[in-house]
Amino acid sequence: MKNLKLSSLALMAVAGSFLVSCSNGESKNKETKQVVLAGDNMVDISTATAEVDLNKLNLPEGFEIDIWAADVPNARSLTISDNGTIFVGNRHEDKVYALIDSDSDGKADKRFTLASDLRSPNGVAFKDGDLYVAEISRILKFPNIEENLGNPSYEVVYDQYPEEGHHGWKFIAFGPDGMLYVPVGAPCNICESEDEIFASITRIDVSKANPTPEVYAHGVRNTVGFDWDPASGNLWFTDNGRDMMGDDIPNCELNVATSKDQHFGYPYWHEGSVKDPEFGNSGEGQSAYVQPAAKLGAHVAPLGMRFYEGAMFPSSYQNQIFIAKHGSWNRSKKSGYTVTVAKKSDNQSIASEQDFITGWLDDESQEVWGRPVDVQELPDGSLLISDDLANLIYRVTYKG
Repeated sequence: MKNLKLSSLALMAVAGSFLVSCSNGESKNKETKQVVLAGDNMVDISTATAEVDLNKLNLPEGFEIDIWAADVPNARSLTISDNGTIFVGNRHEDKVYALIDSDSDGKADKRFTLASDLRSPNGVAFKDGDLYVAEISRILKFPNIEENLGNPSYEVVYDQYPEEGHHGWKFIAFGPDGMLYVPVGAPCNICESEDEIFASITRIDVSKANPTPEVYAHGVRNTVGFDWDPASGNLWFTDNGRDMMGDDIPNCELNVATSKDQHFGYPYWHEGSVKDPEFGNSGEGQSAYVQPAAKLGAHVAPLGMRFYEGAMFPSSYQNQIFIAKHGSWNRSKKSGYTVTVAKKSDNQSIASEQDFITGWLDDESQEVWGRPVDVQELPDGSLLISDDLANLIYRVTYKG
């Protein structure tokens, strides 16, 4: 077990709930109280500011957006504890953070650095009081994390995931079966690997002493966001399409896995119907692979996605999917840089996709000032959105 070295440990009781209060939405959880230990790894961010113009962002009528937490470098994947603590991963940085709104004013005011010197600790997941963090090749566990925010330590749960950095950063989440789902991206733009663990979603039983991952879904190039449908229990996930086939081909995908061992096409087929010019003849026919539930646009880089289950937003958003599109890097005219809502027609398909937030990209100048990464619902039904370019986390509320 590795312990963070603190030059001094100041014990400071922070009483009160971590849950954000809002008159327009009801909390799904009862308020809880706990004591936070504040040490040298804690920074007060209550007065932190960000040089962004929120007036440039466009939202549907009745919705408002504000900055929930500034000064969160390379804010990536999000997860929430039962008490409302928000944990944040990094991709280009080496840290994992915990953020707390200790006075329940709708903004985070304390940032704890839980670990440093990690290798792309992008993935974070919370279960039974413990925080799990995914590096490229390791799964870490921070036991009883909320009781040890000021003096955190971790143990290595598993360290045999591939070392390849290309698409090696991970989003993780616990499924309804209690297993931790861990993707392993393709170690390339387009290639065919002999090791089935690449281009997959695995799952691992972290409760075992010596856990071994099993492949749950095949043919997944690079998913950095997934969630389970509260109605059907099916696993839905975003998948980033391959590069270097032009501006408009192939589409990135929103997929749904209804059972173990389904294959979603990569590297043979893309967006369900585009045969790969290099590897298409090495695979089977189009019908052998699961078709996407929705085509999300070429090069838009869909990352985090969540089903909305809160009570704050209008009922038309209930159980619909919010998707953060991080934005293109190799398109002649940029695409993505939005948050959208995908509305289901049934448990395996999407009826429509609509813009929810736009404005991070100026189409005319092609300048970008924000890149949404992940979405996370708060207990009051408001929605957090991380931004790894602006180094902050937004909060979206509905005022009606």
